[in-house]
Amino acid sequence: MSKPNRDDVLRPIELLVLSGVMGVFTGVVVLMSTREIVLSLIGLGIAFIASLVVLAMLALAVKPDFQEKLDLDEQDGDDKRPPQPSGH
Repeated sequence: MSKPNRDDVLRPIELLVLSGVMGVFTGVVVLMSTREIVLSLIGLGIAFIASLVVLAMLALAVKPDFQEKLDLDEQDGDDKRPPQPSGH
């Protein structure tokens, strides 16, 4: 079984960092507008969780390309190859 490449390992970290940035942005906006630290932290948490869920759903919705299908079949141990993509 082959080890995952660097892009496969870093993909979840990228989603967490992007969600964190969105959460911090929301928290700062709420803090600047209300001057309430607790309300800012609540907004940060809600924005982080909501953006993480939305980004994860969008990542799941992407259809794998031919190379990813080959990699998945290799990981599953299937000997059959998916059909070659057409040249369109």
